Amino acid sequence: WALALLVLAVLTDVLDGVVARQLGVSTQRLRRLDSSIDQVFWLLAVGATYLACPGFFRANSTPLLVLLGAEALTYGVSFLKFRKEVATHTFAAKAWVLVSLATLVQVSLSCQSGWLFQGCFWLGLASRLEIVGILLVLKSWVADVPTLHHARQLRRGRAIRRHKLFHG
Repeated sequence: WALALLVLAVLTDVLDGVVARQLGVSTQRLRRLDSSIDQVFWLLAVGATYLACPGFFRANSTPLLVLLGAEALTYGVSFLKFRKEVATHTFAAKAWVLVSLATLVQVSLSCQSGWLFQGCFWLGLASRLEIVGILLVLKSWVADVPTLHHARQLRRGRAIRRHKLFHG
């Protein structure tokens, strides 16, 4: 049941933003709250997995601490520069969510993960570094910046094309 609820939670996390945009009720405040709730969800999901498989976390403590540090860096940069939390909702971060879900399912079932965890680590690190780059490039805080390229466009004062479902 726990894994089914985990998958359902991730699917509803994706769909809540889509539904909000379709209904025209998605605001910057709502996007910021969504990002904060996502952080709480993932901390709880990882915490539950830790309780079930502490050996995996001990064996992979270094890459996990690197990811935690990279995540903290995104929040630190955002708070220092804009006095707001991160809400970029990048394509890479969305991909990382899906790979993280698959990794957590694998770890929950077997208390181990090989290449999937490695992919999760590198994608997570790349997505966090992209977010830091986006935050450094932006002149003012903006929610829903799909990529670093889009941040550069915004910095130049140009409009960006946003995906209707993800960044509408």
